[in-house]
Amino acid sequence: MGFKCGIVGLPNVGKSTLFNALTKTAAAQAANYPFCTIEPNTGEVAVPDTRLRQIADIAKSKEIIPTRISFVDIAGLVRGASKGEGLGNQFLANIREVDAIVHVLRCFEDDDITHVEGRINPVADAETVETELMLSDLESLERRIVQMRKRASTKDREATTLLPVMEQALALLQEGKPVRMMLNGIAPDDLKILEGLNLLTSKPVLYVCNVAEAEAATGNEHTEAVAKMAEAQGAKSVVISAAIEAEVAQLADEEAAEFLGDLGLEEPGLDRLIRAGYDLLSLITYFTAGPKETRAWTVQKGAKAPQAAGVIHTDFERGFIRAQTIAFNDYVTLGGETPAKEAGKARDEGKEYVVQDGDVLLFKFNT
Repeated sequence: MGFKCGIVGLPNVGKSTLFNALTKTAAAQAANYPFCTIEPNTGEVAVPDTRLRQIADIAKSKEIIPTRISFVDIAGLVRGASKGEGLGNQFLANIREVDAIVHVLRCFEDDDITHVEGRINPVADAETVETELMLSDLESLERRIVQMRKRASTKDREATTLLPVMEQALALLQEGKPVRMMLNGIAPDDLKILEGLNLLTSKPVLYVCNVAEAEAATGNEHTEAVAKMAEAQGAKSVVISAAIEAEVAQLADEEAAEFLGDLGLEEPGLDRLIRAGYDLLSLITYFTAGPKETRAWTVQKGAKAPQAAGVIHTDFERGFIRAQTIAFNDYVTLGGETPAKEAGKARDEGKEYVVQDGDVLLFKFNT
Protein backbone atom coordinates (compact mmCIF):
# COMPACT_ATOMS: atom_id res chain seq x y z
CA MET A 1 0.00 0.00 0.00
CA GLY A 2 1.31 3.42 -0.93
CA PHE A 3 -0.35 6.61 -1.95
CA LYS A 4 -0.84 8.59 -5.16
CA CYS A 5 0.44 12.13 -5.51
CA GLY A 6 -0.51 14.38 -8.40
CA ILE A 7 2.26 16.73 -9.53
CA VAL A 8 0.67 20.05 -10.51
CA GLY A 9 1.69 23.61 -11.20
CA LEU A 10 1.84 26.25 -13.90
CA PRO A 11 3.59 25.39 -17.18
CA ASN A 12 7.40 25.51 -17.26
CA VAL A 13 8.00 25.20 -13.52
CA GLY A 14 9.79 21.81 -13.68
CA LYS A 15 6.94 19.35 -13.10
CA SER A 16 7.91 16.87 -15.80
CA THR A 17 11.63 17.19 -15.01
CA LEU A 18 10.86 16.30 -11.39
CA PHE A 19 8.60 13.44 -12.46
CA ASN A 20 11.29 12.02 -14.72
CA ALA A 21 13.82 12.18 -11.92
CA LEU A 22 11.47 10.59 -9.39
CA THR A 23 10.61 7.68 -11.61
CA LYS A 24 14.05 7.46 -13.24
CA THR A 25 12.38 7.42 -16.62
CA ALA A 26 11.92 9.80 -19.50
CA ALA A 27 8.27 8.90 -19.87
CA ALA A 28 7.11 12.48 -19.47
CA GLN A 29 8.23 14.88 -22.17
CA ALA A 30 9.95 17.86 -20.53
CA ALA A 31 9.85 20.76 -22.95
CA ASN A 32 9.91 24.53 -22.79
CA TYR A 33 6.33 25.20 -23.85
CA PRO A 34 2.90 24.93 -22.15
CA PHE A 35 0.88 21.71 -22.30
CA CYS A 36 3.72 19.45 -23.36
CA THR A 37 2.06 16.96 -20.98
CA ILE A 38 -1.37 16.16 -22.40
CA GLU A 39 -2.12 12.80 -20.82
CA PRO A 40 -1.15 12.23 -17.20
CA ASN A 41 1.92 10.03 -16.85
CA THR A 42 2.01 7.72 -13.85
CA GLY A 43 5.14 6.22 -12.35
CA GLU A 44 5.85 4.18 -9.25
CA VAL A 45 8.98 4.48 -7.14
CA ALA A 46 10.22 2.61 -4.09
CA VAL A 47 9.98 4.47 -0.82
CA PRO A 48 13.55 4.82 0.49
CA ASP A 49 13.96 3.43 4.01
CA THR A 50 17.34 2.47 5.48
CA ARG A 51 15.61 0.32 8.11
CA LEU A 52 14.73 -2.27 5.46
CA ARG A 53 18.37 -3.24 4.86
CA GLN A 54 19.11 -3.41 8.59
CA ILE A 55 16.20 -5.76 9.24
CA ALA A 56 16.94 -7.86 6.14
CA ASP A 57 20.60 -8.34 7.16
CA ILE A 58 19.56 -9.62 10.57
CA ALA A 59 16.78 -11.84 9.21
CA LYS A 60 19.10 -13.07 6.41
CA SER A 61 16.34 -12.36 3.91
CA LYS A 62 16.81 -13.35 0.27
CA GLU A 63 14.74 -10.41 -0.96
CA ILE A 64 13.93 -6.85 0.12
CA ILE A 65 10.60 -5.37 -0.94
CA PRO A 66 9.99 -1.70 -0.18
CA THR A 67 6.60 -0.06 -0.15
CA ARG A 68 5.87 2.08 -3.21
CA ILE A 69 4.48 5.47 -4.07
CA SER A 70 2.77 6.58 -7.27
CA PHE A 71 3.33 9.96 -8.89
CA VAL A 72 1.05 11.34 -11.56
CA ASP A 73 2.45 14.08 -13.79
CA ILE A 74 -0.54 16.29 -14.55
CA ALA A 75 -0.34 18.91 -17.29
CA GLY A 76 0.22 22.56 -16.37
CA LEU A 77 -2.78 24.46 -15.10
CA VAL A 78 -3.37 28.04 -16.20
CA ARG A 79 -5.66 30.89 -15.23
CA GLY A 80 -9.17 29.97 -16.37
CA ALA A 81 -8.69 26.20 -15.96
CA SER A 82 -11.91 25.96 -13.94
CA LYS A 83 -13.74 27.26 -17.03
CA GLY A 84 -11.97 24.84 -19.36
CA GLU A 85 -9.04 27.02 -20.41
CA GLY A 86 -5.96 25.05 -21.45
CA LEU A 87 -7.86 21.74 -21.39
CA GLY A 88 -8.59 22.61 -17.76
CA ASN A 89 -11.56 20.29 -17.23
CA GLN A 90 -9.49 17.23 -18.15
CA PHE A 91 -6.66 18.27 -15.86
CA LEU A 92 -8.96 19.00 -12.93
CA ALA A 93 -10.51 15.55 -13.35
CA ASN A 94 -7.01 14.02 -13.10
CA ILE A 95 -6.41 15.87 -9.82
CA ARG A 96 -9.61 14.44 -8.31
CA GLU A 97 -8.13 10.94 -8.62
CA VAL A 98 -5.06 11.53 -6.41
CA ASP A 99 -4.65 11.39 -2.63
CA ALA A 100 -2.44 14.44 -2.30
CA ILE A 101 -1.22 17.33 -4.43
CA VAL A 102 2.48 17.98 -4.99
CA HIS A 103 2.46 21.60 -6.13
CA VAL A 104 5.69 22.49 -7.93
CA LEU A 105 6.59 26.18 -7.78
CA ARG A 106 9.27 27.91 -9.81
CA CYS A 107 11.77 29.47 -7.41
CA PHE A 108 14.63 29.97 -9.88
CA GLU A 109 15.60 32.68 -12.38
CA ASP A 110 16.37 31.62 -15.96
CA ASP A 111 15.88 33.94 -18.92
CA ASP A 112 15.99 30.97 -21.30
CA ILE A 113 12.86 29.40 -19.77
CA THR A 114 9.73 31.46 -20.25
CA HIS A 115 7.17 31.94 -17.47
CA VAL A 116 3.55 31.77 -18.52
CA GLU A 117 2.77 34.83 -16.36
CA GLY A 118 5.92 36.70 -17.36
CA ARG A 119 7.37 36.96 -13.84
CA ILE A 120 8.92 34.86 -11.04
CA ASN A 121 6.62 34.92 -8.03
CA PRO A 122 5.94 31.43 -6.60
CA VAL A 123 3.40 32.63 -4.03
CA ALA A 124 1.36 34.31 -6.77
CA ASP A 125 1.72 31.15 -8.90
CA ALA A 126 0.37 29.06 -6.01
CA GLU A 127 -2.55 31.46 -5.62
CA THR A 128 -3.34 31.22 -9.34
CA VAL A 129 -3.61 27.44 -9.24
CA GLU A 130 -5.38 27.42 -5.86
CA THR A 131 -7.95 29.90 -7.17
CA GLU A 132 -8.77 27.64 -10.12
CA LEU A 133 -9.18 24.65 -7.79
CA MET A 134 -11.41 26.68 -5.44
CA LEU A 135 -13.56 27.96 -8.33
CA SER A 136 -14.03 24.38 -9.54
CA ASP A 137 -15.01 23.24 -6.02
CA LEU A 138 -17.33 26.21 -5.58
CA GLU A 139 -19.19 25.44 -8.80
CA SER A 140 -19.46 21.75 -7.91
CA LEU A 141 -20.63 22.37 -4.35
CA GLU A 142 -23.14 25.09 -5.22
CA ARG A 143 -24.74 22.76 -7.74
CA ARG A 144 -25.00 19.83 -5.30
CA ILE A 145 -26.04 21.79 -2.24
CA VAL A 146 -29.29 23.09 -3.79
CA GLN A 147 -30.72 19.58 -4.01
CA MET A 148 -29.33 18.66 -0.58
CA ARG A 149 -31.12 21.63 1.03
CA LYS A 150 -34.40 20.57 -0.55
CA ARG A 151 -33.98 17.06 0.81
CA ALA A 152 -33.03 18.36 4.26
CA SER A 153 -36.21 20.43 4.39
CA THR A 154 -38.18 17.18 4.21
CA LYS A 155 -36.17 15.79 7.17
CA ASP A 156 -34.29 13.36 4.92
CA ARG A 157 -31.81 11.69 7.29
CA GLU A 158 -28.88 11.52 4.87
CA ALA A 159 -29.34 15.12 3.78
CA THR A 160 -29.51 16.46 7.33
CA THR A 161 -26.23 14.63 8.07
CA LEU A 162 -24.38 15.79 4.96
CA LEU A 163 -25.65 19.35 4.71
CA PRO A 164 -23.79 20.92 7.69
CA VAL A 165 -20.44 19.70 6.35
CA MET A 166 -21.26 20.86 2.83
CA GLU A 167 -22.33 24.29 4.07
CA GLN A 168 -19.18 24.68 6.14
CA ALA A 169 -17.07 23.82 3.09
CA LEU A 170 -19.07 26.20 0.93
CA ALA A 171 -18.62 29.04 3.43
CA LEU A 172 -14.84 28.57 3.36
CA LEU A 173 -14.74 28.61 -0.43
CA GLN A 174 -16.88 31.75 -0.55
CA GLU A 175 -14.30 33.38 1.75
CA GLY A 176 -11.57 32.43 -0.72
CA LYS A 177 -10.12 29.69 1.50
CA PRO A 178 -9.37 26.04 0.60
CA VAL A 179 -11.56 23.33 2.12
CA ARG A 180 -8.54 21.58 3.70
CA MET A 181 -8.62 24.32 6.36
CA MET A 182 -11.55 22.34 7.83
CA LEU A 183 -9.34 19.36 8.53
CA ASN A 184 -7.88 20.61 11.84
CA GLY A 185 -9.94 19.12 14.63
CA ILE A 186 -12.69 17.78 12.37
CA ALA A 187 -14.78 14.94 13.82
CA PRO A 188 -14.12 11.49 12.26
CA ASP A 189 -17.68 11.20 10.91
CA ASP A 190 -17.50 14.65 9.34
CA LEU A 191 -14.12 13.78 7.83
CA LYS A 192 -15.68 10.78 6.08
CA ILE A 193 -18.39 13.03 4.67
CA LEU A 194 -15.82 15.56 3.49
CA GLU A 195 -13.73 12.85 1.82
CA GLY A 196 -16.87 11.60 0.08
CA LEU A 197 -17.38 15.04 -1.49
CA ASN A 198 -14.00 14.62 -3.24
CA LEU A 199 -13.31 18.35 -3.39
CA LEU A 200 -10.03 19.42 -4.98
CA THR A 201 -9.07 21.83 -2.21
CA SER A 202 -9.73 19.27 0.54
CA LYS A 203 -6.66 17.31 -0.58
CA PRO A 204 -3.46 17.88 1.42
CA VAL A 205 -0.82 19.93 -0.39
CA LEU A 206 2.96 19.70 -0.44
CA TYR A 207 4.66 22.69 -2.03
CA VAL A 208 7.87 21.80 -3.86
CA CYS A 209 10.18 24.79 -4.35
CA ASN A 210 12.17 24.11 -7.52
CA VAL A 211 15.44 26.03 -7.20
CA ALA A 212 18.66 26.39 -9.17
CA GLU A 213 21.47 23.90 -8.41
CA ALA A 214 23.48 26.46 -6.42
CA GLU A 215 20.53 27.09 -4.06
CA ALA A 216 19.48 23.48 -3.44
CA ALA A 217 21.14 23.35 -0.01
CA THR A 218 20.27 26.87 1.16
CA GLY A 219 17.05 27.91 -0.58
CA ASN A 220 16.42 31.56 -1.39
CA GLU A 221 14.01 34.41 -0.72
CA HIS A 222 11.36 32.72 -2.88
CA THR A 223 11.49 29.47 -0.88
CA GLU A 224 11.26 31.44 2.37
CA ALA A 225 8.10 33.12 1.12
CA VAL A 226 6.61 29.75 0.14
CA ALA A 227 7.48 28.27 3.55
CA LYS A 228 5.58 31.11 5.27
CA MET A 229 2.59 30.62 2.97
CA ALA A 230 2.57 26.85 3.59
CA GLU A 231 2.76 27.30 7.36
CA ALA A 232 -0.19 29.71 7.31
CA GLN A 233 -2.22 27.10 5.40
CA GLY A 234 -1.19 24.14 7.53
CA ALA A 235 0.58 22.73 4.46
CA LYS A 236 4.19 21.53 3.98
CA SER A 237 7.02 22.67 1.73
CA VAL A 238 10.35 21.21 0.60
CA VAL A 239 13.22 22.67 -1.41
CA ILE A 240 14.41 20.61 -4.38
CA SER A 241 16.40 21.26 -7.51
CA ALA A 242 14.71 19.24 -10.25
CA ALA A 243 17.85 19.65 -12.36
CA ILE A 244 19.97 18.01 -9.65
CA GLU A 245 17.46 15.22 -9.17
CA ALA A 246 17.53 14.53 -12.92
CA GLU A 247 21.32 14.15 -12.79
CA VAL A 248 21.28 12.03 -9.62
CA ALA A 249 18.74 9.69 -11.21
CA GLN A 250 21.30 8.70 -13.82
CA LEU A 251 24.18 8.00 -11.39
CA ALA A 252 25.21 4.90 -9.45
CA ASP A 253 24.70 5.12 -5.68
CA GLU A 254 28.33 5.95 -4.82
CA GLU A 255 28.60 8.54 -7.58
CA ALA A 256 25.29 10.08 -6.53
CA ALA A 257 26.42 10.38 -2.90
CA GLU A 258 29.66 12.07 -3.96
CA PHE A 259 27.82 14.41 -6.33
CA LEU A 260 25.32 15.40 -3.63
CA GLY A 261 28.10 15.86 -1.07
CA ASP A 262 29.88 18.31 -3.36
CA LEU A 263 26.68 20.36 -3.43
CA GLY A 264 26.30 20.30 0.36
CA LEU A 265 23.37 17.87 0.26
CA GLU A 266 23.13 14.79 2.48
CA GLU A 267 20.46 12.95 0.51
CA PRO A 268 18.45 13.10 -2.72
CA GLY A 269 15.44 15.36 -2.83
CA LEU A 270 13.26 12.29 -3.38
CA ASP A 271 13.94 11.15 0.18
CA ARG A 272 12.81 14.48 1.60
CA LEU A 273 9.79 14.50 -0.68
CA ILE A 274 8.68 11.03 0.44
CA ARG A 275 9.07 11.83 4.14
CA ALA A 276 7.15 15.06 3.73
CA GLY A 277 4.46 13.17 1.82
CA TYR A 278 4.18 10.53 4.52
CA ASP A 279 3.88 13.18 7.20
CA LEU A 280 1.32 15.06 5.12
CA LEU A 281 -0.94 12.01 4.81
CA SER A 282 -0.26 10.68 8.33
CA LEU A 283 1.24 7.45 7.01
CA ILE A 284 3.58 5.08 8.83
CA THR A 285 5.56 1.98 7.87
CA TYR A 286 5.66 -1.42 9.51
CA PHE A 287 7.75 -4.43 8.49
CA THR A 288 7.50 -8.18 8.09
CA ALA A 289 10.74 -10.18 8.07
CA GLY A 290 11.93 -13.72 7.48
CA PRO A 291 14.41 -15.81 5.45
CA LYS A 292 12.34 -15.38 2.28
CA GLU A 293 11.90 -11.60 2.37
CA THR A 294 11.86 -8.43 4.41
CA ARG A 295 9.02 -6.20 3.34
CA ALA A 296 7.74 -2.72 4.16
CA TRP A 297 4.01 -1.98 4.41
CA THR A 298 2.23 1.36 4.65
CA VAL A 299 -0.76 2.11 6.89
CA GLN A 300 -2.47 5.21 8.21
CA LYS A 301 -1.20 6.48 11.53
CA GLY A 302 -3.62 5.20 14.17
CA ALA A 303 -4.35 1.95 12.31
CA LYS A 304 -5.00 -1.04 14.56
CA ALA A 305 -3.37 -4.43 14.16
CA PRO A 306 -6.22 -6.09 12.18
CA GLN A 307 -6.24 -3.19 9.69
CA ALA A 308 -2.49 -3.51 9.27
CA ALA A 309 -2.89 -7.24 8.67
CA GLY A 310 -5.54 -6.49 6.04
CA VAL A 311 -2.97 -4.56 3.99
CA ILE A 312 -1.18 -7.88 3.39
CA HIS A 313 -4.37 -9.84 2.69
CA THR A 314 -8.03 -9.38 3.55
CA ASP A 315 -8.07 -12.92 5.02
CA PHE A 316 -5.50 -11.80 7.60
CA GLU A 317 -7.87 -9.10 8.83
CA ARG A 318 -10.97 -11.29 8.85
CA GLY A 319 -9.27 -14.10 10.74
CA PHE A 320 -6.99 -11.95 12.92
CA ILE A 321 -6.03 -13.52 16.26
CA ARG A 322 -3.01 -11.54 17.43
CA ALA A 323 0.18 -9.85 16.25
CA GLN A 324 3.67 -10.56 17.54
CA THR A 325 5.20 -7.12 17.79
CA ILE A 326 8.85 -6.06 18.07
CA ALA A 327 9.86 -2.40 17.96
CA PHE A 328 12.43 -1.63 15.25
CA ASN A 329 15.09 -0.46 17.74
CA ASP A 330 14.68 -3.61 19.83
CA TYR A 331 14.84 -5.83 16.73
CA VAL A 332 18.08 -4.24 15.52
CA THR A 333 19.75 -3.72 18.90
CA LEU A 334 19.04 -7.24 20.15
CA GLY A 335 19.75 -8.96 16.82
CA GLY A 336 16.43 -10.26 15.56
CA GLU A 337 13.29 -12.14 16.54
CA THR A 338 14.73 -14.88 18.77
CA PRO A 339 16.91 -12.60 20.94
CA ALA A 340 14.00 -10.14 21.19
CA LYS A 341 11.77 -12.94 22.48
CA GLU A 342 14.41 -14.00 25.01
CA ALA A 343 14.70 -10.41 26.22
CA GLY A 344 10.94 -10.10 26.58
CA LYS A 345 10.72 -7.51 23.82
CA ALA A 346 8.43 -9.55 21.54
CA ARG A 347 4.87 -8.83 22.62
CA ASP A 348 1.61 -10.49 21.60
CA GLU A 349 -0.88 -7.72 20.85
CA GLY A 350 -4.60 -8.02 20.20
CA LYS A 351 -7.22 -6.33 18.05
CA GLU A 352 -7.00 -2.96 19.81
CA TYR A 353 -3.25 -2.54 19.39
CA VAL A 354 -2.35 0.65 17.50
CA VAL A 355 0.55 -0.09 15.14
CA GLN A 356 3.63 2.08 15.61
CA ASP A 357 6.04 3.26 12.92
CA GLY A 358 8.87 0.73 12.55
CA ASP A 359 7.09 -2.21 14.19
CA VAL A 360 8.25 -5.63 13.00
CA LEU A 361 5.06 -7.70 12.97
CA LEU A 362 4.13 -11.36 12.63
CA PHE A 363 0.40 -11.99 12.36
CA LYS A 364 -1.48 -15.02 13.68
CA PHE A 365 -4.85 -15.62 12.04
CA ASN A 366 -7.55 -18.20 11.39
CA THR A 367 -7.89 -19.43 7.81
